[in-house]
Amino acid sequence: MKLSDDIAAQIHQQGPISFRQFMERCLYDSDNGYYTTKCSSIGAEGDFYTSATLSPVFGALLAKQLEQMWSLMGCPEFTILEYGAGTGHLCRDIMTCLESNPALYANLRYCIIEKSPLMRRLAGNIVNDRVEWYDSISEISPVHGCVLSNELVDNFAVHRVLMKKELMEIFVDYQDGFCELLLPAGPELKAYLSELSIDLPKGFTTEINLEAIDWIGQVASCLESGYVMTIDYGQQSSMMYQPCRSQGSLLCYHKHSVSDSFYEHIGEQDMTSFVNFSALSRWGARHGLRTLGLTDQAHFLTCLGFREQLLNMLSCEPDVVTAAQKAVRVGRILLMDMGSKYKVLIQGKNVAQNHLSGLDICPEI
Repeated sequence: MKLSDDIAAQIHQQGPISFRQFMERCLYDSDNGYYTTKCSSIGAEGDFYTSATLSPVFGALLAKQLEQMWSLMGCPEFTILEYGAGTGHLCRDIMTCLESNPALYANLRYCIIEKSPLMRRLAGNIVNDRVEWYDSISEISPVHGCVLSNELVDNFAVHRVLMKKELMEIFVDYQDGFCELLLPAGPELKAYLSELSIDLPKGFTTEINLEAIDWIGQVASCLESGYVMTIDYGQQSSMMYQPCRSQGSLLCYHKHSVSDSFYEHIGEQDMTSFVNFSALSRWGARHGLRTLGLTDQAHFLTCLGFREQLLNMLSCEPDVVTAAQKAVRVGRILLMDMGSKYKVLIQGKNVAQNHLSGLDICPEI
């Protein structure tokens, strides 16, 4: 049965479902979800790029930042816990670079939490044999090191709300096709906006990512000492609720085309929404995480030596013209196309407020 038919049958039997439930099934349904069945979703032939699959320079620079974190913590044992490792490219590139530091590498533990069986199989083909796989951070706790995620939180299923006379939540019904209806929003959704001092004007539609605040709370609780590095696209509250965002930020990606057609290509397209970094900072602080810095990807990579690292990696390219073309393309995508859209939030727990090289420039603070 097609996923769209299965969801329609669920609605027929149980009644309308929240958009969050609909999105969860579209992305993570065990039999037909996008991330559980689409093995070619990432890359030139897929639906979107990630920084990690574009070039190993991204992983090399993250390795440089991780190496500094290990040094600042002053302890030999260091765990890197990567959430949502996807195809495994980032893990592979980080570990390849950290091999050049024998003292760190000998005491390095690299753990991955990836809930998609398909992605686990894909990543398992390219990552180091030393990588450990887990279903939950509670299996690894306590963690001493860095919890890392790249393009994870934007794929959490979100609630969609619309401000009328009161806050309403968008539900999904089926009447000769998928359609939307409004029901009064629950207390959790109202409390989220209140906590962030957000007063939505009438007619304003937005997303609320409750899973994100649950996630950062769980991460903080299991991190004994170290850092949380979250790389994703999004904004702070001060920008997310401007008039230009009155229709929300949720978008669909299908074969490198972007749309807001949520009810087409069900189970065959990516669905993502902006990460609210103010929410991650606020709820992280509730659980003992201190925000060390928020910057954009362009500044972060530049501060870590992007130009030098890229030129060094391309120096072995026999064709000078080809090397130059690759350098321009990678630089354009990582620093320009993704550079301002993607943010890097680093939080710390039980670590000194030492300088981190990637945060030399923090225009977002």
